[in-house]
Amino acid sequence: MKKYLFSKASLNATSLMFTWAGALALPAIPTIAKADGPSLNYETLSSLEEPLATEIGDVTFLLTGLVDVPLSVDLENTSGIDVNVTGNFQVSAETQTANQLTIGMAYFGQYQTDRDGTDDKYSDNIAAYAGGVWGQIIAGNVNGVVREETRRERGVGNAVLSFDDNYGQLDDLGGAYIGRYGPAVVSAVIDEDANYDVGIMFQRPLGNKDYRFTARVSEGTYVSADGTTAFDTIGLGAVAELTYGSSEFDIGAGYEEFSATTLDAERWYISSGARTKIDVVSFSIEGHYGEVEGNEEVAAAFGMQYDIARGLSANLGVNYSYAPITISNVGFSSTEETKGILSLRYSF
Repeated sequence: MKKYLFSKASLNATSLMFTWAGALALPAIPTIAKADGPSLNYETLSSLEEPLATEIGDVTFLLTGLVDVPLSVDLENTSGIDVNVTGNFQVSAETQTANQLTIGMAYFGQYQTDRDGTDDKYSDNIAAYAGGVWGQIIAGNVNGVVREETRRERGVGNAVLSFDDNYGQLDDLGGAYIGRYGPAVVSAVIDEDANYDVGIMFQRPLGNKDYRFTARVSEGTYVSADGTTAFDTIGLGAVAELTYGSSEFDIGAGYEEFSATTLDAERWYISSGARTKIDVVSFSIEGHYGEVEGNEEVAAAFGMQYDIARGLSANLGVNYSYAPITISNVGFSSTEETKGILSLRYSF
């Protein structure tokens, strides 16, 4: 039973059509937010390269991906070094009809090996989409669409900031909408259980700086770390971001409520980070603090990337997370880790 207290890339200058629409006090007309289809990569590692593209007949095929070989060590228990391989890719095919409707399909897959080869894992997402001047409608594994439109930027290299999201998540399958209205992008997802995720992103340059603001409200489910309690959740989040030259600064905050048959809880958090690039070296540093019913959750991440050649880089990350949270004898969260990761990565 649910019980609540309340029910990217720099933006180019607004097109001439929107300038005239504003001047004449006409309503803005949405355009497609992403010209090359939706991103289905909701994982930690994301390619920074432009997709490879080829055209066969009237169909355009796009491919992007990466291969990462990390060496990771638990800095609190130096019993050994894990050597793994992670590879992911996204391929999409799209075409345009005579009435300017863009239709396509996208597939994302990721393969990750385990240290001893006994727990190798492959995960994937697939979606079909159609878009026009009214925006883009997507169906399939779309639970991360709004998160990707409204999140803080990922850390550099192998930096991963824990807890920087809602605990509650949507089911994989659902439908989504993305539409650009001038400098704003509106996105929404509804899953097969009628849970929702709705967000808005506003981005505009002013002088020699670029500003980005996002807001998000979402409903989902969360199962406690000990597996004993399933919560219905609702969360609010907001992000503010400033880009100046090669540096970027952002801050995000959120509030989340948890409701179960025998237990209710509240959570709040704040996350912040900075990223910069000097010649061929990029750095990021991030921090997070939150509380769940008075229990602390703390995280920090430092990352560095050295660009060797186009698509090839050496990456470092040191990530700390601490949230051993128990509420009314329920093991809500059990995270406690400090890990260092060094990897060689090729992105295409």
